[in-house]
Amino acid sequence: MAEQPQASVLVVDDDLIERLLRGDATASVKNAKRAIESTSLAKTLELVTAGRLDEAIEHLTNAIAEGKHLADIHSALGHLWFEKRDWTRAGEQYRAVIEKEPRHATAHYNLALVLDRQGQTEGAAAEFEAALQSDGKRWQANLGRGLCLLKLGKAGEARACFDAALADSAGQNQDRIIAGKAVALHDLGELEEAATLYQRLLSGDPNSPELLANLIAISITKKDDNRTKELAERLIKVQPGSRHALEGLAAVAMTRGDLQAAVQYGAQLVKAAPDFYEARFHLAVALHKAGRLEQAVTVYKEATELRPNAAEGWANLGAALQERGDLAGAQSAYERALSMAPEMPGVLWNLALLAEKQSSAKDAEKYLARLTAKHPDWEDASFRLGVFQLQGGDCTSAVGSFEAALKQRPNWPDATLNLGLAYWQFGDLETASEILEKAVNLEPKNTEALRALAAITVERGNAAAAKDYEQRYRAAGGVCPELSYNTGLILQKAGDDAAALQCYESAVKQKPDFAEALLNLGHALKATGKEEAARQAWSKAVSANADLAAAYFQ
Repeated sequence: MAEQPQASVLVVDDDLIERLLRGDATASVKNAKRAIESTSLAKTLELVTAGRLDEAIEHLTNAIAEGKHLADIHSALGHLWFEKRDWTRAGEQYRAVIEKEPRHATAHYNLALVLDRQGQTEGAAAEFEAALQSDGKRWQANLGRGLCLLKLGKAGEARACFDAALADSAGQNQDRIIAGKAVALHDLGELEEAATLYQRLLSGDPNSPELLANLIAISITKKDDNRTKELAERLIKVQPGSRHALEGLAAVAMTRGDLQAAVQYGAQLVKAAPDFYEARFHLAVALHKAGRLEQAVTVYKEATELRPNAAEGWANLGAALQERGDLAGAQSAYERALSMAPEMPGVLWNLALLAEKQSSAKDAEKYLARLTAKHPDWEDASFRLGVFQLQGGDCTSAVGSFEAALKQRPNWPDATLNLGLAYWQFGDLETASEILEKAVNLEPKNTEALRALAAITVERGNAAAAKDYEQRYRAAGGVCPELSYNTGLILQKAGDDAAALQCYESAVKQKPDFAEALLNLGHALKATGKEEAARQAWSKAVSANADLAAAYFQ
């Protein structure tokens, strides 16, 4: 938030009362007296010009008590209480004026000033607006209303007030109006125009802490490190220990990766503004990035004490605790962050990783589902969710998750492989084969995809394709004796005993005591005329599993 100009505005009343209270040298007492019809005000003028303010108040109070309820008397008494800084009594008198003359612009204006000083910003804005309804050219009322609207967070409306004030002020007090407009533009995000106005004002007041601070804020937002550093160094000379200067220097150090300097300036900033949440938070971030986990955890905790409802503070504390190995503490901090910001993507992701590390697939899937529901473009989350869904047998959901991941990263080998496996598990062998082929094209030595393709061709009874995939699988370094065995079975059934023999030999080579493979190897050897080798294979099969002896006679 930009530094706002002071909200108070010079007291401006009708010509008569203004002369009475300001002692305007151009308006003699004699001329003022001629303009006064009330003897009570004439006496008041004499007392005020003599510096006897308390007596003037007593005189007007007595006049009112005697029944002289003229608007001018209440107005004059309001001004006197205003001079005494008794806002409550001043407000009572201005309200009395408005009760008698509802469109009394000066009373509305001065009541607005009183309310502003009492911290009643909304009421002050309403009274400034009432003053403008009576006198639309009263630029001071537009200035006052604009300042109130800035406090209320209504920068757009405030800007319109400042523009009107500039148009009507005829060069009077324009620096304050321009300052207000610059703050409004700053809050609206119109940084270039705001910076131009701040710089214009700074040329007339080169050491203004407020202007330098606001320009620093803009340069930080624009990531203009050189400008930030220049302005911060100027400000710290004018105002040693300035929060805004230290904030700028710490920001520059952080973006430039100078973590030691970021920690140094951050520590100074915390010392200068101990109750400033952002100072502790950014110091903790610098410590965290510097690998000083213990200190980072301590400062994150201090930050959350300053602002317990700051979700990002709890989220970062959780991350630091997780890195430190305090998984229970990390989970507690993450859940605290979610209680304030239920859909924080980083927190949901980290909770999913925690749950996975703690072997809680159900919780991990729950967090990932929440994350992808709000952030479908987070491909890593969609992929991990798909893995859990596939492991849990929810093939339909797994297909949707893997397709969402591939939408963001079309040629992702792992996601392509798992999508094919999901279709396979779902029973759509044709689609599964197409997708697994794509996975092999992306990674020709993808043994998992080749094994799945070989298994699918076996399942579909395609002996030639099964033989090809099984060979490619083994050539890529894959080891799966069961695959070789099953491929041998389908080849043997198709009458290709020589190819079946190779598959059985491969299965036995991979797993020497594979009894079923030894048994069928014997049959394949016999079919190719190698009876002695067949008897040896059967002997080994029976040695590995005596129950297979009966199968010999099948």
